[in-house]
Amino acid sequence: MRSTAAGAALAEGGATAPASEEEWRREAQAWGERYNANSSDPQVAVHYAQALRQSGQRAQAVAVLEQASLRNPRNMEVLGAYGRALADVGNYQQALDVLGRAHVPEHPDWRILSAQGAVLDQIGRHADAQRYYETALKIAPDEPTVLSNLGLSYALSKDLPRAEATLKRADACVKKSPGHSRESGKSSFFAKCYPSPPSRQCPFNPPADRAVSGNARSSAGCPCRLRCETACGCRWSPIRRGPSSRRRDHRCARPGPWP
Repeated sequence: MRSTAAGAALAEGGATAPASEEEWRREAQAWGERYNANSSDPQVAVHYAQALRQSGQRAQAVAVLEQASLRNPRNMEVLGAYGRALADVGNYQQALDVLGRAHVPEHPDWRILSAQGAVLDQIGRHADAQRYYETALKIAPDEPTVLSNLGLSYALSKDLPRAEATLKRADACVKKSPGHSRESGKSSFFAKCYPSPPSRQCPFNPPADRAVSGNARSSAGCPCRLRCETACGCRWSPIRRGPSSRRRDHRCARPGPWP
């Protein structure tokens, strides 16, 4: 049975990952064939669900991982993937419940802690989210994925000075990482690990329906721009809203926090 080279690399834990949604669709088809042949294999289920998430088929990813979790109720990798998939579709409370079972207190996983923090941020519990990120950073100091989530959490709770400082720290850590590419503006680690959640208005700027002075906030100094260009490599730019040039909105195709 044929599987693409990128799919094989993911299965083996390599850094190579498809770069476009079309490539992820091909990955989903390849992993889907393997899943249909052996749906009881938890590794195949996790990789199939990842490809489904990345290609926008999030509800189907939840269904695949739900079955995998029923077959493998103590498989931490399956539970972690299932919790993230639930967060993708907005089932935040169930995601928290599942992620809470994806690691144990005596052996905490910083990735799961960060995912739990991201879900808490989604439901507005920013102080709780920040505690999870801080715990994750005790296990994985200077981990850029956690730092960037923590920075955006500060932004969402309107603590802009700490947000900007934390995002700059994340930026420095990404640039030191082996997967970072100055040409592409992103690290392969971010590209591999995170799906594309729905766009969100930048918390550093006023609502789109509120007129503000064109120079009230420099777009170049917006910490969300730093996060976007550092973490997801998108070509961030301010978007004008309405007929007046005084009305402005900042959007990114892939803002976090990312579970």
